[in-house]
Amino acid sequence: MEPKIIVHGGAWDIPDEHVSDHVKGVHHAVETVAPLLRQGMTALEAVERAVNLLEEDPTFDAGRGAFLNAEGNIELDAMIMDGESLDFGCVAAMRNLLHPVSVARKVMDSRDFRFLVGEGAMRFAMNNGFSELPPEELLTERELTFFHSIKNDQSFSQIEAFSGRSDTVGAVALDENGNLACATSTGGTPRKHPGRVGDSPVIGSGGYADNETGAASSTGYGETIMRVVLCKTACDLIPDRGPAEAANRALEILHRKGKGYGGLICISPEGNYGFAHNTPRMAYALAQGHDVRADISVK
Repeated sequence: MEPKIIVHGGAWDIPDEHVSDHVKGVHHAVETVAPLLRQGMTALEAVERAVNLLEEDPTFDAGRGAFLNAEGNIELDAMIMDGESLDFGCVAAMRNLLHPVSVARKVMDSRDFRFLVGEGAMRFAMNNGFSELPPEELLTERELTFFHSIKNDQSFSQIEAFSGRSDTVGAVALDENGNLACATSTGGTPRKHPGRVGDSPVIGSGGYADNETGAASSTGYGETIMRVVLCKTACDLIPDRGPAEAANRALEILHRKGKGYGGLICISPEGNYGFAHNTPRMAYALAQGHDVRADISVK
């Protein structure tokens, strides 16, 4: 198989002044990982590495650059899934980590569990060599300013927060052996209730991968995405409709039945791409042979 990878950097009304940073960020992730896929990297390794790069980029709401919750703290969620085995790892409400998706990958290898949250997830991470960073190493001035602008606004709602900012990151990939994988990582919504968990770490909603159907990663308002299990819905549509139509159909279902907004990327077992969103803009990048296409899709 010809290896393929596509990543997203959030679906929302990305302001003009932030477009360049979003395009550079997703381009860098694919430009770095696509050659490694061609050299034999597995799809599972590829999506973890691509999401790591996006987590390191302060442009996005994942790792460095994550939103602050209502108490002014950083809480992070992530998932990763292998399309060959249907195995997965998920973490949620983790504090001050640069790479929560890599903790999720470690969880996937555990004997007794596949989803950890809060203090238990943090203890697992520390026991496996991860370090909790000082918040100032992850917090950007942009997010601190935004937090102070909304923290005392009693009319502020999470739906309004989503409509303004949603930079969740994700990746799906196909490797030379025909295996698929997905990964998704987020800092959640601005001023979220402590302990709030959205769709990103939830298998089937924030991401899904099955070698027989396809792989997908989502971004958007999590409470509505979970209503329709968006990524599993898209993957189930791929065999009959192809990834492009499946993505559009899944977003139609999100809007009609889930009353929600967001976007997703997906890939078929044959290596065809699909992406769709019902927000004004979505950042994405994909590998086309030795070239990288990165852009802001406009609705």
